[in-house]
Amino acid sequence: MARQTRFLASVLALALFQTASFAQQPKYPKPADLPNPYRLVEGWPTLPQSMNGGRWGEVIRVHVHTDGTVWVFHRCFNTVPPGHATCIGRGESNPPILQFNSSGKLLTSLGAGLFAYPHGFTVDQDGNLWATDVNDESTVLGMPAKNASGVQMGQEVLKLSPAGKVLLTLGKEGVSGNGPDTFDRPTGVAIAPNGDIFVSDGHAPNQHNSGRVVKFSKEGRFIKSWGRKGSAPGDFDEPHDIFVGGSQARVYVADRKNNRIQVFDQNGNFIAAWTQFGQPSSVFVGKDDTIYVGAAFPDPAAKKGELRGIVVGNAKDGSLKAFIPDPADPDKLDVGTTASGIAADDAGSIYAADVAAHNLRKYVKVR
Repeated sequence: MARQTRFLASVLALALFQTASFAQQPKYPKPADLPNPYRLVEGWPTLPQSMNGGRWGEVIRVHVHTDGTVWVFHRCFNTVPPGHATCIGRGESNPPILQFNSSGKLLTSLGAGLFAYPHGFTVDQDGNLWATDVNDESTVLGMPAKNASGVQMGQEVLKLSPAGKVLLTLGKEGVSGNGPDTFDRPTGVAIAPNGDIFVSDGHAPNQHNSGRVVKFSKEGRFIKSWGRKGSAPGDFDEPHDIFVGGSQARVYVADRKNNRIQVFDQNGNFIAAWTQFGQPSSVFVGKDDTIYVGAAFPDPAAKKGELRGIVVGNAKDGSLKAFIPDPADPDKLDVGTTASGIAADDAGSIYAADVAAHNLRKYVKVR
């Protein structure tokens, strides 16, 4: 009886918490009413003609290292299948990882043959690269999704040296699951200041109905996971990106199909759920506690009933500062999101990776 009473009390407390949270949610301006103090840098970066004739394919992630160089994770200059282009069969001439200097000159290219379906990406403090592969198919476009060793690629997180050497593997390549050593389409990866690894897991659709965050030590030892597929605080429906940052080193998750950014401490304790950032595909938090989100908002006045862009706000309280409308014409886009990946440098310049628009954008602040 006492156990039942405690259970009912817990349910009531959660209900009261949710009710209070929604009741206290302040009103935020519409994205179109926010200022846009940013200017697009035309012609950045310079992609060599030797790489796909200087044309991008689907670009999924971007990250700025502490040395100022910009790393890009893309789908090997491919555009098919639309929205989830593959690196299978693209060969050595179409590497999925590129490094540019601040002026946009290509410095390094690597990673060919390691990924089928590039998705999550980050760079740690030591300059090591972390990338996820969400492939869960044995055959794509009639081609086997196998690496040079004959193993199906996907369902894993790789840690690479800046030169492209594989240093650590999380998950079991080609094997889906939701246990401590398997993933169910891992979408993003983030590294805490102490080296702990956080992986957002559960790209839709997936085999095990997953939606969670998985935490590992810097050596790759499983520590814990939290969340399941759902809409309650701490649960997820396609957690599409993850970032650890800001002055409080919190965990920020782009909980895409729940139309919210969720905020946690590094132990997985729920802090906040912010719906004012629209339907998020990407999230990044700067050292100055500025949060950048690539998002979409319902808008009957916009083409296809949706307004896309980059939302800039405060990572401590969720308040909004600016909105950069997407420059791409929705009627000319393939399947997929824009600003699927996002990052900012210490000067406040913003970098956006576009899947749908096949582009990489840079913005600088002008006022």
